[in-house]
Amino acid sequence: MKQIVVACGSGVATSQTVASKVNRLLKENKVDAQVEAVDLKSVDRYIAGSCAYIAITKVTKEYPIPVINGIAFLTGVGQDAEFKKLVDAVNA
Repeated sequence: MKQIVVACGSGVATSQTVASKVNRLLKENKVDAQVEAVDLKSVDRYIAGSCAYIAITKVTKEYPIPVINGIAFLTGVGQDAEFKKLVDAVNA
């Protein structure tokens, strides 16, 4: 099963909310992937084993995997486009 990492400042509130929503969307769309919510300090440890990174905060560095806009999952604005990018990353 592929892993997706979601990160916010503390890894508790916002990232958990986004992870829960993304897990539900993945399940509804029969996409086999697992979402892990972490704090920003832990992102680099999870990147190597992940197929995508859902960022809640502004990303200031390059990553070797697709970076998905996590705010879209909080607000719903642009969510469909970001979810498509996520599914493409899982299926790549």
